[in-house]
Amino acid sequence: MRRSFEFLLRPTRKQAAALTACMEEHRELYNAALEHRRIACRKAGVTVRYGDQSADLKHIRAGDPDGQGRWSFSSQQATLRRLDKAFKAFFARLRAGRTSGFPRFKGRGRFDTVEWPKDGDGCRWDSQPGHPTATFVRLQGIGHVRVHQHRRVLGTVKTISVKREGSRWFVVLSCDDVPAAAFTATGTVAGIDMGVASLATTSDGDHIGNQRHLAASADRLAAAQRDLTRKKRGSNRRRKAVTRVAALHAKVRRQRLDSAHKAALALVRDYGVIAHEALNVAGMTRRAAPRPDGEGGYLPNGAAAKSGLNRSILDAGWGVFLTILAHKAESAGRELIAVSPANTSRTCSRCGHCARENRLTQAGFRCTACGHEAHADVNAAINILRAGLALRDAAQAA
Repeated sequence: MRRSFEFLLRPTRKQAAALTACMEEHRELYNAALEHRRIACRKAGVTVRYGDQSADLKHIRAGDPDGQGRWSFSSQQATLRRLDKAFKAFFARLRAGRTSGFPRFKGRGRFDTVEWPKDGDGCRWDSQPGHPTATFVRLQGIGHVRVHQHRRVLGTVKTISVKREGSRWFVVLSCDDVPAAAFTATGTVAGIDMGVASLATTSDGDHIGNQRHLAASADRLAAAQRDLTRKKRGSNRRRKAVTRVAALHAKVRRQRLDSAHKAALALVRDYGVIAHEALNVAGMTRRAAPRPDGEGGYLPNGAAAKSGLNRSILDAGWGVFLTILAHKAESAGRELIAVSPANTSRTCSRCGHCARENRLTQAGFRCTACGHEAHADVNAAINILRAGLALRDAAQAA
């Protein structure tokens, strides 16, 4: 199976400047290739494809030996493939009738990743294997950059990417043939209900806490953003203020990822079969639609309350958690089943009666038919487990 490993880079000051220049040159290449496609289509009605632009790379590099010519040819091809992928996704959305979103030019700070498609072609992982204490990655035009390797890399390194987060640099290794984790078979099953009060609740009655990392950093973020608004555009102070805001957001993201990894690992260790809701987080967090009153004004639409709920859902990180849970379940050989979330919180897990009135409060559930009382999230998790097992039995019977 394929798996990614991410490590913090420790570049020298000179290497950090070279990494910044590398990122900027690749951004300019991306924007130039996008402009090439736009002009060719608008002026001549010609469609420019990846193969055409890749063939032009050797002329671009020859004409700019101190700029584009410094970097790996294969990494520049990867940047052109990235643009090609954006166009393919754009046309796929057009064909599906969805919001198109034409590929955009990348401004400064909007292009933060460069990929080397093959280990050994312009890059080399563990480039100094004889070093007694440190690990290095060699990047063409940059040199041997020290890596803070905090865990062992498994499998065969296929692609190497470098990404920038604020003032930090990271290397991401994509590895093939990663062995699956040897987890002991448990024979246990569980359903999990996602929530805001608790990140997840299992059908056994266990609650996984929601750490609310964004809410915990809200005061510092608000102060940093207020400070940012007072800075003059283009000034050195504004650049530093932007870096502070980005660093706070990056910390929240890392905290959320860490919590999701720990919670998902605990579930995968304890249960052999896990059923969860197939949630459309993007749709659930869409802003409330306006309600025209027919007289040029608008009726109340609950936008303020919906905005607060959206912020809480995104802070909980449901999508991140479920994605990590899927990866860990696959690696450990566990079975993960996604079920429709419709009416799971309104249906009695004892008698099957479904009614809106069953859900008394956020945490309270009392069936209006049989009088069964339970924690609302536990009741929903039991329904999710039952639906998941039914789907599994139907798939096995077919």
